[in-house]
Amino acid sequence: MPAALRPVAVLLLGGMLCACNQGHPTDEGQGAPAVPALRRQGQVIEVPPGSPLLAQLRVQAVAAAPWSTPITAPAAIEAAPEKLVKVVPPVAGRLVQIQRTLGDAVRAGDALFTMDSADMAALRAEQAKSQATLAQARREADRQKLLLDADIAARKDYEAAALALSNAQADAMAVADRLAQLGVPTAAGARGSYVMRAPISGRVVEMNGAQGAYWNDINAPVMTVADLSTVWLSAQVNERDLAGVAVGQEAHITLSAYPGQELRGKVRYVGELLDPQTRSVKLRVAVDNQGGRLRPGMFAQVRLDGPEHQALVLPATALLQSGVGTRVFVELSAGHFAAREVQVGAQQGDQVELTSGLHAGERVLVNGGVLLHD
Repeated sequence: MPAALRPVAVLLLGGMLCACNQGHPTDEGQGAPAVPALRRQGQVIEVPPGSPLLAQLRVQAVAAAPWSTPITAPAAIEAAPEKLVKVVPPVAGRLVQIQRTLGDAVRAGDALFTMDSADMAALRAEQAKSQATLAQARREADRQKLLLDADIAARKDYEAAALALSNAQADAMAVADRLAQLGVPTAAGARGSYVMRAPISGRVVEMNGAQGAYWNDINAPVMTVADLSTVWLSAQVNERDLAGVAVGQEAHITLSAYPGQELRGKVRYVGELLDPQTRSVKLRVAVDNQGGRLRPGMFAQVRLDGPEHQALVLPATALLQSGVGTRVFVELSAGHFAAREVQVGAQQGDQVELTSGLHAGERVLVNGGVLLHD
């Protein structure tokens, strides 16, 4: 090699050596191996010190706490039976006047509708006839008494007149009783006119008749009057929950019509008979309805607080679904966990009742379990 090129060759060789050294660092320049997030050793999962998962895991001991298992059931709003009356006319006839119609408020004794009834006209005629017969029998009995006292008439004539008076009184009383049963005053009035009056205070909630129509079904109501200031919530409670239900117990009610709102009432009736088909008992809750928001037929849900007892509870975040079962991760020692199947009961808020699978004092992963869940 010419002497003039030797310095250039030395520089090129040095550059190549530097490049080789940069592409293959020495062992002394490498960092320590990274810590694994977790290790699996059979059924045990280890989260080693330094694992990035540690900051996301939280462990809590299982503890006993006062617990009341709620009793829930679907329900419906009903009118209180003792405050709902179907107004059925006792006689057939034409509806000549409708004094109250659907939605009207009424007070007990208010006129609801007026009928023109042939049956009523016949009863009024019978009343008039019985009164006339009674008056005639009374006059004849008085006359026979005077004649008997004057020794002019025979006693048998007086006794016959007295018997006729007694029969006339009985007939007149029978007609008066029939009128009273129909709610008709015994004083004289229009022959066939009959006024049907409200039996209770409330509101007309159903209307079936129309003015001018002829009503001949004395078993069907022309209208229905209900007092809805207090309504019933009716539900069927399962046989297994009966021990936690009692008259006077407070009930919590939610309705489909008013989501997010809760009403309260008192249990007023627990059925005496068990339905053999559904294995349930009827429950009725009295609910104040002064505002008129609740309407018969509305769907609802009722919740009763069951008897209080001590139970093992955990946050719901500790539970993980595994197929058809539920499991949690139990801490065996620091950083070592194993999955365990558990049985759970009711949930209240963010807490869940544990019915089997764990013991008080065991430590369970309550946050971050999903990171270990395969």
